This record gives sequence, C-alpha cells and structure tokens, in this order.
Amino acid sequence: MNLTDYVRQVSLEDFGLVFKHEAFWNQRLRTTGGRFFPKDGHLEFNPKMYEAVDELTFRKIVRHELCHYHLYYAGRGYKHGDADFKVLLAEVGGLRYAPKLEVKPPRYLYRCQTCGQLYPRQRRVNTSKFRCGKCRGKLVLLESS
Repeated sequence: MNLTDYVRQVSLEDFGLVFKHEAFWNQRLRTTGGRFFPKDGHLEFNPKMYEAVDELTFRKIVRHELCHYHLYYAGRGYKHGDADFKVLLAEVGGLRYAPKLEVKPPRYLYRCQTCGQLYPRQRRVNTSKFRCGKCRGKLVLLESS
C-alpha cells in the first residue's frame, strides 16, 4: 500500500471523511512529522519518523496532518493554536508534537581557555575566527571523533 492510500484509509477509518489529495514523502524534513499545504491540499511526511517510530505512533502523526486538512476544507480553525484544531486532535487521538528522533553525538568538542565553557559541535569551528560567546576567550579543540 502506498502512502496516499494509507492516508486515505486512516482518513476514512478515523474521521469518516475522504482524503481527496496526494500524500508524499519528504526526505528533507528534520524535526517535524509532516506538513499540510493549504494551497494545493497535499500532505508531506517525514520518512525518518516512519522508520524510527512504531506504526501506531506514525498513524497518530497522520491524524495530526489530517486534522489540519479536514478543518481547512470545512472552513474552521486549522492552525495549531485554534480551538477547533485542539478539540478535533484530542477526539481522534493525534499527536500534538512529533516525537524526538535520536540525536547524533557531537563530533567536535571545544572549550574556552578563559572561562571553560564547553561547545559541542557537529561541524569544525575556525578557532582563529570564532571566540567564546560568554567571555570572548579563545576556543581550543578538545576532541574530535
């Protein structure tokens, strides 16, 4: 079953309404579970979330996006802060926030020579150009992996 068919099935079973647009995977999404596009009605989902969480949790992410979708086409409040959205999300059992994905450990660890502030980083820092944000002291590379 492809993603659009799955979203249509969830829409019918959990909302009793038809999902008439398309659903796509978006590899570039990082921290969000999915997105709804009011301009053309399509939904995008994070494939990393699908791989990292169980099927029930992913279904709750789909419900969240379908709440945006169905409320928008019903002409009601479809944004996160709207009461209509919060009520419908609670009724269908969708997730309010996307689950946190596993965070990579930092590859580089820098320390300020003056105040001792630690700076874990994924990318290298040019220590001749950048200084400590607290005291403007010189940064030194402690370890890299």
